[in-house]
Amino acid sequence: MSGVVPVLMRDAEVIDIKEAMFRIGRSDKTIRRWCKEDGIGRRTGPCAPWQISAIALEAKRYGDKAAIDDLRQGAFSSPRVVRYAEQLGLN
Repeated sequence: MSGVVPVLMRDAEVIDIKEAMFRIGRSDKTIRRWCKEDGIGRRTGPCAPWQISAIALEAKRYGDKAAIDDLRQGAFSSPRVVRYAEQLGLN
């Protein structure tokens, strides 16, 4: 994963590649790249499917690196994170 620590995510916000593609209209290649480069997703093994944080994906969509950093620290109550969680109906 290029040394990038993945964001922390709660079960309710985990989506797969197909759902991520549907939500933001980007290719699977782009989503996978973001997972690797920005840590918005995780895999349990090299062949395992990607588990993506819907909140981190939304923050990435809007270029909000600070929100992604907050998620990486587990700051789920950060105003930046709460904003995306509420937008997605996850709060």
